[in-house]
Amino acid sequence: MNLHTLHTIVVRSIKTLLLFLLFFFIFSCNNNPKKDDKSIASTDTSSIERKIEELTIRIKNRPKDADLLHERAVLFLSEKDINSAFTDMTHALMMDSLKAPYYLTVADIYFAMNKTRFSKEALERCLKLDTKNVEAMLKLAELYLFVQDYTKTLGYIDDALKIDIHNPKAYFMKGMTFKELHDTAKTISSFQTAIEQNPKYYEAILQLGILFSTKKDNIALQYFNTAINLHPNSVEAYYDRGYFMQDMGEIDKAIADYNIILQIDPKYKYAHYNLGYISHEFAKNNEQAVKHFSDAIASDAKYAEAYYMRGLSYEGLGNKKAASADYKKALELDPDYDLATQGLQRVGK
Repeated sequence: MNLHTLHTIVVRSIKTLLLFLLFFFIFSCNNNPKKDDKSIASTDTSSIERKIEELTIRIKNRPKDADLLHERAVLFLSEKDINSAFTDMTHALMMDSLKAPYYLTVADIYFAMNKTRFSKEALERCLKLDTKNVEAMLKLAELYLFVQDYTKTLGYIDDALKIDIHNPKAYFMKGMTFKELHDTAKTISSFQTAIEQNPKYYEAILQLGILFSTKKDNIALQYFNTAINLHPNSVEAYYDRGYFMQDMGEIDKAIADYNIILQIDPKYKYAHYNLGYISHEFAKNNEQAVKHFSDAIASDAKYAEAYYMRGLSYEGLGNKKAASADYKKALELDPDYDLATQGLQRVGK
């Protein structure tokens, strides 16, 4: 029986689900994604590791306690230790396969494995066990948003709101859906409603800042400032504010935000790139521009735009040989880069 056939039976039988989990784990044990240590708010990794160690001791003393395994799986998942989380949930479901929250965690594990179909079926199983599980409804809405099935996305969101009309995440997801549908008025309204339900909803606040910044509306600055107050180490919020300032001609303020970003994350390539662009385009300082674009390239050796802009800066300095090398590299990374082709024609091959 192949994996596809086996999984078709999963949703019909608890026993089959358990067999599938064990079967799938064997073939996924070498698929352990690397940990990503960056987040909006810093995570106390040592604290999580201590909790995992404490749970491990408790599990040794109570090996048949499925709830303890589930609790540890959630922590493993937060650390992106997918295989350990999967193992714990396999054993937890073998002990107790009728707890809806377990399937929420299984769904998250599958999503982390990029197994969205399996994630969907785990969530559907959760809803069969708990028909009013709002979290499962919203996770299903996320999955359908991921595959651009907006009708089903909005359907699950509406089902969730019938149960919890004040749920901020539901309104946020409505906003993201309407954003995909290019309905700006409903997008803004949904994000604002999310903030009404939770005034500290960072993601909704940042989205509103981005939306108003595209309109060059200064209210965007208020949203960006609020987002930064909520998450002072958010490179995303500083970048969006800096880009807005740059777009509005407030170059010194943009530079200040990009430099703050580099204090938080010295390898944030877009901050290096934008500082290079400002040096080249506004300050007309090509030497400084070359340095910034070189820093961007050091952060990402496949950053075609940075190679092109460094080439342009070298060209401005009269260094045709270096400019030619960078234009060639940009074209190597992106053969359709017309500006790089034009640059090569100017400086000669």
